Amino acid sequence: MKQFLFSMVVLAAIALIPTSAKAQTSTNAGANIVAPVTIDAVSTHLHFGTVVRSSAAGTVVLATDNSRSQTGGVTLSTAGTPATAASYTVSGDGTLTYAITLPAGTITLTDGGSGTMTVGTFTSNKSSNAGTLSGGSDTFAVGATLNVQANQAPGNYTGTFNVSIAYN
Repeated sequence: MKQFLFSMVVLAAIALIPTSAKAQTSTNAGANIVAPVTIDAVSTHLHFGTVVRSSAAGTVVLATDNSRSQTGGVTLSTAGTPATAASYTVSGDGTLTYAITLPAGTITLTDGGSGTMTVGTFTSNKSSNAGTLSGGSDTFAVGATLNVQANQAPGNYTGTFNVSIAYN
C-alpha cells in the first residue's frame, strides 16, 4: 500500500509539471497625434465673369488658372467682374497628404427671381484631387463649367458649393 501511495504522489507531481515552456515577449505600443487638417478660402468666389447670352445655349469653362473658354451660343466679355477660380489654403501636420472632395453633380445659380443656371464638372489643379502639406500648408484652385440656357435672363446669378479635404 505504501508503494501504491508513493506511486500516486509521484504521478500527481508529474501531472503538475507543465508539458510546454511558457514564452513571453515585450511589444511596444504607440500613437501619432496630428493637428486637424483645415481649409480656408483665399478667393471666396468662383466667378465666371461677364457672359453675353444669345438665342442658343452654351457653356463657359473656367479653368483653375482663371482662363475661360466658351462653347455654343455664348460670348465672353472682359467688361465687369473678372473671371476667377476659387482658391484655397490647406493647413495641417508636416508632410502628410490630403484628399480634396469636390461636388460630384451640379449646383444651381439663381438671379434672385426665376432665372437659374447650373454649374458642374468641378475640377482642381491637383492631380487626382490630392495634395501634400509641404511644411504644413498647401494651396489649390477649383474651376468648373457654367451651363447657360438659350435666351438666359440677364442678372447677377449666385449660388454656393462645398469643397472638403481630409488626410489620406
